Amino acid sequence: MMAPRQAAQASLFYEFSLEDHVPQDHLLRSIDRHLDLSSIRGHLADFYSHTGRPSVDPELMICMLLIGYCFGIRSERRLCEEVHLNLAYRWFCRLDLTDRVPDHSTFSKNRHGRFRESDLMRHVFETTVARCMKEGLVGGQGFAVDASLISADVQKQNSSNPDDWAARKIDTADAPRAVREYLDTLDDEAFGAATTARPKFTAHADLASQWTAARKGPAFFAYSDNYLIDTDHGIIVDVDASRSNKTAEVGAMRKMLDRTEERFGVKPDWIAADTAYGSSDTLVWLALKRQILPFIPVFDKGERKDGNFSRSDFTWDDENDRYICPGGKEMRHTWRTYSDPKRNASVWKSRNYRALKSDCTGCELKEKCCPNAETRSVHRDKYEIVRDFARQCTTSDFNPKAQARRKKVEMLFAHLKRILGLGGLRLRGPCGVQDEFTLAATAQNLRKLAKLKPMKPAAG
Repeated sequence: MMAPRQAAQASLFYEFSLEDHVPQDHLLRSIDRHLDLSSIRGHLADFYSHTGRPSVDPELMICMLLIGYCFGIRSERRLCEEVHLNLAYRWFCRLDLTDRVPDHSTFSKNRHGRFRESDLMRHVFETTVARCMKEGLVGGQGFAVDASLISADVQKQNSSNPDDWAARKIDTADAPRAVREYLDTLDDEAFGAATTARPKFTAHADLASQWTAARKGPAFFAYSDNYLIDTDHGIIVDVDASRSNKTAEVGAMRKMLDRTEERFGVKPDWIAADTAYGSSDTLVWLALKRQILPFIPVFDKGERKDGNFSRSDFTWDDENDRYICPGGKEMRHTWRTYSDPKRNASVWKSRNYRALKSDCTGCELKEKCCPNAETRSVHRDKYEIVRDFARQCTTSDFNPKAQARRKKVEMLFAHLKRILGLGGLRLRGPCGVQDEFTLAATAQNLRKLAKLKPMKPAAG
């Protein structure tokens, strides 16, 4: 016989425990085991008034934000609803069934106020990195760096030519928050000071965003999310926001390496990156100033694709300060003989090395060397010795292993966009973007901790 439909009846008393209803293998249980927010109150003490009504617990707000970024809940309205309904979320936030969830407006007020003034997001991120180091997930020998484009929360319809925008009078007191943040970053090498090139369009609501077509498709406004990772287990040791151009991304890399050594006392023996980081200045900074082996392809325009000899086909003779061409003839930067040998000594500056006209005229290789010129010349960069050292690194036996490990940073960006849902930004301005990137990196590190250092099953 079919049972009658049961109607819900209100009970006078309930005996309910959140602890019993959250599965032991739930992701939040492992994250909770590694998350330490005990220092938040001391970090924020100077930013709260000693009078007035009690504020919302900052630990609660951080826990809720981490839930949102760990599970791809981007909307703060929806996040509050999910925490209200989900038992595991309530357990993680230390909320009982009768406890009230904060209003969504509380997050915006604190994020733009005391959280940003105290750099709380950075504090939570560095606490998580310290935990990864304690668990032995950061070796510190090899790092990898890369950047990924994240679309900004602006539209082309709300933009104009930079010349028209610069002609307007901007009152910093009445300007929107994102505009004030942009003005504060004009001297930052990751933003205003990164390049003097003027973009084609400037977004009115977010001036720091970059109009870019780097994806070889339709152009859009974007920021670059820069990751510096330890290649042992793919832990993000630093994260930084920048404009979407090579100079800004290189500036972010330098900042992250310096900050990692300052905060954690960790400097890698080697670093892997793509060609965007292979300029002469970057290689000199890494190899000479920071004493880090660069497993980075050299950014080189000397390679020919028309079938003619490239610069790499010419042999450098360091002892005699000359190149040897494929035909066996020598090439010098000057053919004059000085009475003072010091005037012809090798120095650190750019030079052009040329062959003699008589050597090139009757050479059987002329059609592959200089078919449209009387003689062939080879340019040698000021820091070509450093570029040659980088080439030796990229042709060494260890380079395939370094490049394979570099792929871990690309996997993190794929995880960021597909799993965490950070394909586009919700906040504007350099500070808001930095908060989003920092929280997302914190969530990724916590998820990695939960995966690699899970909770041990209770003994039966």
